[in-house]
Amino acid sequence: MKKSLTILLSAIVLTMVSCHREPIRVACVGDSITYGHGIKDRIHDAYPGVLSAMLGEKYDVRNFGVSGTTAMTGTDMPYMNEQAYKDALAFNPQIVTVKLGTNDSKPYNWKESGHFKEDLKTLIESFRALPSKPEIWLCLPVPAMGHAWNINDSVIYNAVIPYIKEVAEEENLPVIDLNTPFQGKRQYFPDTIHPNEEGEKMIAEIIFENVFTKKKK
Repeated sequence: MKKSLTILLSAIVLTMVSCHREPIRVACVGDSITYGHGIKDRIHDAYPGVLSAMLGEKYDVRNFGVSGTTAMTGTDMPYMNEQAYKDALAFNPQIVTVKLGTNDSKPYNWKESGHFKEDLKTLIESFRALPSKPEIWLCLPVPAMGHAWNINDSVIYNAVIPYIKEVAEEENLPVIDLNTPFQGKRQYFPDTIHPNEEGEKMIAEIIFENVFTKKKK
């Protein structure tokens, strides 16, 4: 009888622990495309919000995007100088997606390109050093459909993306290709740079497919 009671109590405790398990923390790091520039209801319709709805209550997805920011330092708006970067680290995420590089392509920023890889690695290492030891995914930037804000698609495609791939290989990190699926899809970019709601949804779906499909099974 005593043994049965012990087994029953153990089962109840395990059930309670399971029921109160904290959600998996997901940090979406990035620039204005992550932030949701131009999206009327960016909380829900920028890709971190869409991803949150797709994942449900078992995940806590936070948007740490800052418009205009770069992966590099020495530019007009380095991401690592922003409060959102500090907040992302304090969040102690278990999964991190990094989507930077679009603003790095601006001529006055790209002059600092000699340390693009070094700075991206510094960003990565700051998350790797967290107690949560997060899984980190590097996202390739979406294409720029024009030259608004001095953003240069040729630099993104021919320089930024190869650098990100090199860093991913050197740091043994997975890559999410957000560039190829959007090639030729100008209709998703009203201002030529920022995706509309459908474009943000597409980004969320690609990230979900790459990062979370196996986890959800």
